[in-house]
Amino acid sequence: MSTATGHALALHGVGKRYGGFTAVEGVDLAVGRGEFLTLLGPSGSGKTTLLMIIAGFVDPSAGHVLLDGNDITALPPEKRQFGMVFQGYALFPHMTVAENVAFPLRVRRMARADQAEKVRAALDLVQLSAFADRRPAQLSGGQQQRVALARALVFDPLLLLLDEPLSALDKKLRAELQEELKALHRRIGRTFVNVTHDQEEALSLSDRIAILNKGQVVQQGTPFELYEAPRTRFVADFLGTSNFLRGQAGPGGIVKVGDLALRVACPITAGRDVLLSLRPQKILLLSPDGAADNTVSGEVVSWSYAGAAFSLIVATEDLGPLRVVMPAWNASVAPSEGLVVRLGWSAEAAVVVEDDQLQPA
Repeated sequence: MSTATGHALALHGVGKRYGGFTAVEGVDLAVGRGEFLTLLGPSGSGKTTLLMIIAGFVDPSAGHVLLDGNDITALPPEKRQFGMVFQGYALFPHMTVAENVAFPLRVRRMARADQAEKVRAALDLVQLSAFADRRPAQLSGGQQQRVALARALVFDPLLLLLDEPLSALDKKLRAELQEELKALHRRIGRTFVNVTHDQEEALSLSDRIAILNKGQVVQQGTPFELYEAPRTRFVADFLGTSNFLRGQAGPGGIVKVGDLALRVACPITAGRDVLLSLRPQKILLLSPDGAADNTVSGEVVSWSYAGAAFSLIVATEDLGPLRVVMPAWNASVAPSEGLVVRLGWSAEAAVVVEDDQLQPA
């Protein structure tokens, strides 16, 4: 298969309404050439509807879809030349692997000799050449996913759209195929648009992530930017896990939470109420004489072991319960319920977020 420079995609004011229900509203999004963008959000956030609008299977109620600056909003899906990998793979059970991969070429009435060459190259790309004569039922879930990828790529699509392509796989296989999919993207240089509700998958695969909630893109950026600098409580809570601390900003980078004065490095305006997001992985268990910008004492009320890390809930008098995640290997203490600990974190560890989940009184 030939490698190709990806194509740029842009959405301007895209929305979709079904009667009185708004599935997608006012989405502005730009996908760069050769970029791997993931649409991430909970169920019902509008991410799949947005992908179907890009694919041409759903007509938007408002806005425009552009490819390389050309408006393709009214273009039917078969004219868009986009490859699509569905959640359930959608392979034809009565066809062999090679026949499944060749299907888009047959529809396009490509010469048989050219078909064979294209299919061979596509199967080589996903390392399934030896399985060309097998049927889908004779393949593992991971192999079926590779066949679906080969079929989506065999006709040299302008974009590759992926609708939860790894969700049917077990965790270990999903992690392996994430690495393969990322390597595939780098090799062929196409533009990928992926949909998932899996935060770890989005972080590991994507060049950029657009997080959706209630039909709107609430924040977009690189995985590092979104994880380290979430703008809202929703983003901080959905992408990973956070402790939320409510207090009042004071002078000199101090936030007063109860009777405790916390040092923060992010910009704050004195006199305003603020909400801090503090990742559990950024909290350390300190030795009795250990120092940190912020310290608090507490008691372990519960803990769990996940192989690589311990997850603790520590009850503190000043800040309430805090979730702490610490590496299990060579841990300084063995967690146990009732254990009294000192916690510490740097001024850079916490960031101010907008409280977009305020509950009505």
